Amino acid sequence: MTLLEGKTAVITGASSGIGRGIARGFAQHGARAVVVADVREEPKGEGPPTHELVSEESDTEAAFVECDVTNRADLREAVEAAEASGGIDVMVNNAGIWHAEEFFDVSEEDYRQMLDINLKGAYFGSQIAGEHLVENEDGGSIINISSIAGLFGNGDWPTYAASKGGLTTFTYSLAHKLGGDGVRVNAIHPGGIQTMIGGEVTDEEAAAEQAQQFTQMVPLGRYGQPEDVAGAATFLASDLASYVTGESLVVDGGWTSWR
Repeated sequence: MTLLEGKTAVITGASSGIGRGIARGFAQHGARAVVVADVREEPKGEGPPTHELVSEESDTEAAFVECDVTNRADLREAVEAAEASGGIDVMVNNAGIWHAEEFFDVSEEDYRQMLDINLKGAYFGSQIAGEHLVENEDGGSIINISSIAGLFGNGDWPTYAASKGGLTTFTYSLAHKLGGDGVRVNAIHPGGIQTMIGGEVTDEEAAAEQAQQFTQMVPLGRYGQPEDVAGAATFLASDLASYVTGESLVVDGGWTSWR
């Protein structure tokens, strides 16, 4: 399939998890090039680095750029790598961190780290990519990976919810700002997706029990997979979504549909 034929994308945090799934999904849909921008080259799970995997699985040109999204110079290097591959068409701000926390124990350092990675990184990633996208004859697409916590909040991880809530309204604001330049800006809000964002599983029995409880609350009866988010991102990056901007696409198996 060639929904993304000729398009070049930068995907932050693409060495593992959702970002890795999006990179592979874009390649499967004929993307010209994918830039994997991450602080680490090796995936958290098994298998080769994402850029190598993409090259093995497809004809898509793939490259890795070491990128700390809190560093503007790193973000610019990632976008410039896309420019060298024919020009950036899609920016996916996916890099993020998550952990459960007790509100009264959150330090200024904890707060700053979460906001810097989850919100500041997307803000300046969009700014740097947007400088090029507004010059494109056909515009482009910015996709921010938010969370259902960015729509509803969650008392078990208030800092994460604050960062993703900010990302949500930033998405709407940027869609308004860049629409006249033909740049579409949308957010994806994943629910429970099986990744290693929270770290290694140390208690498999407890994890199995938690999984059973969770899937009973999800109408589709399962955890989401990175590929599920990749499908949504592919749609938003493609011309099928040419009249879609300033929107939130929830990918959670129906978990929040009854809230």
